Amino acid sequence: MKRTGPTNEHLQMLIQELKKESNSSKADIWKRVASDLERSTRDRRVVNLSRINRYTKANETIVVPGKVLGSGELNHGVTVAALSFSESAKNLIAQKGKCLTIQELLKSNPKGKDVRVIG
Repeated sequence: MKRTGPTNEHLQMLIQELKKESNSSKADIWKRVASDLERSTRDRRVVNLSRINRYTKANETIVVPGKVLGSGELNHGVTVAALSFSESAKNLIAQKGKCLTIQELLKSNPKGKDVRVIG
């Protein structure tokens, strides 16, 4: 039988945690993020800072089920949770907002209130 889905153990545990929290909190956003993370690496989202800047407002919380890259600039403070960040993206976001892992956002906001998915 051919195995499907991610082979990274940490990612598998994150997906299970997201699905479990989605069921217990009745928060469909975590189920959506989990299904996006189950995609193959090639199909996973890659978002530049310019896109985050264009489609968000100040003090907004967003989730990127993939990687955030540092191309572009950020004119306002946002909280960004993602699977991974490039070094330049981390530095630019930290100047005005916050970088979180998806696990940290899940723990601080289990209901997923006022969180948007971008990508």
